Formats: sequence, C-alpha cells, structure tokens
Amino acid sequence: MDRPKLVAIITGALALALGIGYLVLVQLLDFRTFEPAPTEETPPARSGPSTP
Repeated sequence: MDRPKLVAIITGALALALGIGYLVLVQLLDFRTFEPAPTEETPPARSGPSTP
C-alpha cells in the first residue's frame, strides 16, 4: 500500500472518530436536565442608568 493512501485512510478514520465523539458529547450534554436558578436568591433588577 502506498504511503499517501495509508495517510489518507488514517486521516479519514481519525476525522470520523472525532466527528462521532463530538456527536456523542453533544448528545450527553443535551440529555442533562436543566434546572433554572431559584428566583428568591437572585438580586432584583435595577432600572435606570448604571452610573451613580
């Protein structure tokens, strides 16, 4: 087998592995449950200019 062909096969396999790994990682992160921050602990919103 020629060296360029072997490099192309290894590069393609690495690209596929990275792509599949990325998709699995995104699915795992998306599968987590989202819990919003409790509203009683957040400070009230300020209105008006931010300069004192």
